[in-house]
Amino acid sequence: MVAAPKPLLSLTAGDLMTASVVMVPEEMSLPGAAHLLTQARVTGAPVVNHEGRCVGVLSSTDFVHWIDKNRLPGGGLSRHHAAVSFAWEIIDPETLPEEAVHHHMTRDVVFVEASTPIGELARMMIDAHIHRIIVVDPQRRPVGIVSSTDVLAALVRAADSRHKETVMQGKTREPQPC
Repeated sequence: MVAAPKPLLSLTAGDLMTASVVMVPEEMSLPGAAHLLTQARVTGAPVVNHEGRCVGVLSSTDFVHWIDKNRLPGGGLSRHHAAVSFAWEIIDPETLPEEAVHHHMTRDVVFVEASTPIGELARMMIDAHIHRIIVVDPQRRPVGIVSSTDVLAALVRAADSRHKETVMQGKTREPQPC
């Protein structure tokens, strides 16, 4: 017998999270972190200290902020950073400073326990204007990530399941007389 999927609103961070977490060491260089995120095909990851505790998040938004800070008064970038001209363009990692990630990461991290309900996750994402929440253990070490895509995927699965149930119920009804 196949277990029925959990109802949408009873899902938790533990149900939704991706457990294979890409983590960025806080002392890694910015170009190294850009390469790591690119290779992992993710747009952000938790930044961890030498104890493995989450101390920040590095995301594409942080790179856009770096570009914005390095603009000249006329709107262009300094000659050293000429490979990028607009914030939405891809950044050439060779133009990034060799500074450590901890100088550029977002320090105000939103993290939760695995038991956090989906509704609370969605509310936290909306309120903080973020796309990922780090799931941590009691020592604040990342054990997973819930992205906005994970929440949307759960919604789609619930809608598909409901549609399938509706179709199955329609096929089992007695034919109606004309």
